[in-house]
Amino acid sequence: MPRPARHDRSIALDKALDLFWQRGYHATSMKHIEQALDMRPGSLYAAFGSKRELFSESLNRYAHLMGDELAQCLAAEKDLVAGFKHYLRRLAGPCLVLEGTPPRACMVIKTLLEVNDEEPALQRQANEVLNQVEKRFTEQLKRAQAQGELRAEVDCARLARLLQGQVIGLRSFAQRDTDPAHLEALAEDMGALFAPYLAQ
Repeated sequence: MPRPARHDRSIALDKALDLFWQRGYHATSMKHIEQALDMRPGSLYAAFGSKRELFSESLNRYAHLMGDELAQCLAAEKDLVAGFKHYLRRLAGPCLVLEGTPPRACMVIKTLLEVNDEEPALQRQANEVLNQVEKRFTEQLKRAQAQGELRAEVDCARLARLLQGQVIGLRSFAQRDTDPAHLEALAEDMGALFAPYLAQ
């Protein structure tokens, strides 16, 4: 019977995500990764391959967490529009802050701003993550429309882009040294943007 792996891969990946999210891709060295994951170089390369491959996995992990977060917020409310408002409030609240760390901007946007054309594969991946988020928003808004929450003439794809722009702005704004109450108020104001689209 094989012995269990010394390092749980999922835990190691979460640590890598935290490290990359905090430091960014280029500022994170292999030494940083070895120390954060408590893994020797041989084990690290065997488990994850290169730094770029580990970052790519971390970015995918981040995308899954974002999707789970949206699903939880939508499921927690009586209707989908209320779920989206819950999602905005949650992004402005404690979930933006990992224990002992300041709020952080969206990892996907940070990646796009950092890698540019130097890492085309990572650039494509970050863009695809954002495309999938926009698609998920569109699907849920169409559900809300079918349920009579949104007006029949609302362009759900366009509203999804507006919502994604708001989310990106909120998560970037949170990078500032800002009073948490201001973030919460900003999330409430963003939620109010739904008003013109609601069915009567």
